[in-house]
Amino acid sequence: MESKLYVGNLSYSTTEEGLRALFAEAGTVTSVEIIKDRMTGQSKGFAFVQMSTAGEAEAAIQKFNGYKLDNRELRVNIARPKEEGGRGGFGGGSRRPGQGGGFGRGTGSRDDRHSGGGQRRY
Repeated sequence: MESKLYVGNLSYSTTEEGLRALFAEAGTVTSVEIIKDRMTGQSKGFAFVQMSTAGEAEAAIQKFNGYKLDNRELRVNIARPKEEGGRGGFGGGSRRPGQGGGFGRGTGSRDDRHSGGGQRRY
């Protein structure tokens, strides 16, 4: 079992220090990271808490999943590994032809679909 926890449904006012103090009740906390929006610096409402052992992580899940903190009911689970690739950039979307991401660009653009595709006639 892993010892890194996902902590969701956080209030925007929750601090890393507050989470560290809370989770220390279940064992030794090795790190706390509240995930923040890159542009605004505001919390995205979730964090990762690393406990020193898998046993402490399980104890933290038992103790704090559903626990009320800052008038919010916490969701605490084992963190899943980060998926490769990520969205990145504007619009995201698939990289497959015909399913391009943001702003109507790519091979599946609106103009191509409505004009019958192929070469443009001027």
